[in-house]
Parts: sequence; structure tokens; C-alpha cells
Amino acid sequence: MLRPASLRTLHLHLLRQTVATLLVTVAVFTFILLLGNILKDVLDLLASGRASVPVVLRSILLLIPFAMAYALPIGMLTASLLVFGRLSADGEITAIRSGGISLVAAASPIVGLSVLLSVLCGWFNCHVAPTSRVAFKQLQQDAIRSRGFGGFASGRYLDFGSMTLYARTATDTNMEDVLVYQVSNGQRLLDLWAPRASVALDTNGWPVQIVLHQAQGLAMLSTNSQVPIFASEWSTNFTALRPNALVTPKPSEMTFVQLRSELDRRRTAGEPVTPILVQIHRQVSFSFACIGFTMVGIPLGLRAHRRETNIGIALALGLLVVYYAFIIVGQSLETREAARPHLILWIPNFLFQLVGGWLLLRSDRGPR
Repeated sequence: MLRPASLRTLHLHLLRQTVATLLVTVAVFTFILLLGNILKDVLDLLASGRASVPVVLRSILLLIPFAMAYALPIGMLTASLLVFGRLSADGEITAIRSGGISLVAAASPIVGLSVLLSVLCGWFNCHVAPTSRVAFKQLQQDAIRSRGFGGFASGRYLDFGSMTLYARTATDTNMEDVLVYQVSNGQRLLDLWAPRASVALDTNGWPVQIVLHQAQGLAMLSTNSQVPIFASEWSTNFTALRPNALVTPKPSEMTFVQLRSELDRRRTAGEPVTPILVQIHRQVSFSFACIGFTMVGIPLGLRAHRRETNIGIALALGLLVVYYAFIIVGQSLETREAARPHLILWIPNFLFQLVGGWLLLRSDRGPR
């Protein structure tokens, strides 16, 4: 039998290996998850000239918490598989058993670490990630809004969502040789030209209305037929097109406190509450993923009996597919109250913890 001091040494040894592997895997998965958002939003913002390099760097920092909310459970799963797979391959598991230590006792600090990570994930999922996501979108909108601030330049196209404005000559709010066109789903809906135009600005210098003088052009009707336009004055309001500040975020971007308030509001107003319940339960249930992933990862890592890390990575990816399948199903049913989609989100947690606990107990009986 190992003495208590030896057991503490074993626990510290396992914790050091797990934490070291966890840091690496979380960093790798955070980078992978960030890469998609960077390519989709951040670099597009920089390439379009709508933001400076400091704004882009700040945008990336705001996306890190959102990515880490997913990277922490994935990293814990991969670390459990790799560390205990390596222990099995090096024969350390046999040494632990020969010292009279059960695998459950040996793995207990790793399970405890997963509980602490679940608390951290809960903080990320319920507050940090949605707050950072909203701050990122607000920064993105501010960058787009600042592009139009300061008036117009001659020979420059200005994009207002679906509508684009071009003026050959621009002086303050007066323009000459002006082109306005609108495109939706690749189809040209409006194409107007005017020799002169004037623009009304709000207090921040953003255009809210443009008036074309002696306008002429074409407009597309719903019947896909074109009609000519001739008007001494033609105006349009840019207020609906401009990027306004985010007043109320979408449910998927709300914090736990905001979701609870929205749930109470909808119940009072008699509105459907299932979509809000799905988001609340998704935030909370996914916070427990670290525990379930660890419970499954430890025994599966022991059974791999291989030194190669690709075995652990393959197992981790397979388990992630199973887990996220339940998440996808639950969220896809958020408009069907009878299906109780918010309860479906808890199934993978119970499944992984029960199966992981059973496999860990079986592993105590020795290799099969």
C-alpha cells in the first residue's frame, strides 16, 4: 500500500501532466475556433478599410472568451485522453495498481480539476462570452459607422448595407453626378442617377437622408419588370440602413441574468418562452461538459494502450460529435414547446457521466 505522502505525490504528478497538456490543447483549440471568426469578420473589416489595426486587435481579444467557452471542455477531454493513454502505454497504470491504489482514487484530483473548470466554464458561458460577443459586434458596428463620419469624398463609393452611393464630386453635403443603386440577393432593385444631390446628416455626421434632384433611372418591381423613374426630387431615408447601437442583443448573445429577465418578461406578456429556456439550459448544461468529458476521457485513454497522440485526438473528435449532436437537436427544436428541447440539452451530460463512471469502475478490475 502506498502511504499518504506517496499518494499525494502521485496526485501532484497527474495534476502537473494534465494541467500542462490542458494548457496546450486549450490554446490550440482556441486558435482554431478563433481562426474562423477572424477570417469571416475581422479580416474583412480590415480589408474593407473600415477599421485600423488596433481595432482589429481589440476585436480578436473580444472573441477569445467566446472561443474559450468551447475550447475549455474540448481541451479537458483531449488532455484526459492523452495523459491517461500515455500512462497506460508507459506501464504506470500497472505500477499504480501494484501499489494498491485504485484508479478511481488515482484519478480523483483530475475529476476535481474538471469540477473547477466547469465552474470557470459556467462563468464564461453565462457572462463573459455573451458580453464579449456583444462588445465585439458593437465595436464592429462602430467601425463601420465611423467610416461614414466626416462627410463624403469625391469619386468614392459608400456602402449603406443594401444601398450604395457614389458621387463624382462631393463638397460637404452637396454632390454632383450622383449614382444610387440598391442590390438584394444579387439582383439590382434600383439604379438612379442625378446631376445634383444634397444630404442631411445627424449630429455624428452620419447621412440620414439623401435628396436627388432631377433623378432618373430604373426600378425593379416584384414582377421582375423594370419601370423608369423621372422625378424632380427623389429622396430616401438611410436611418433603417445605418448600423445602430445594439439595444437588445439576440437571445444567443444574452447573459444568464438578461435571459432570466427576458424569460420573466415573456411569461408576463404571454409570449413563447421555449427559445429563452433553450438558451438558459444551453449555457448551464454546457458548463458541466468538462465533468462528463473527463469521466469518459480517463477510461477511454486507459483502454487506448497507445503512445501516439492521434488516437486520443480521434477519440476526442468522435466524442465531440456525439455531444454536440444533442446540442444541435435541442436548439433546432427551440420553437416546438411539446418536444421539451431544453431538457434534451442535458442528455449528453448525464450520458457521458454515467458511461464514464461505469467504464472507470470497470477499469479498476484490470485490463480486459
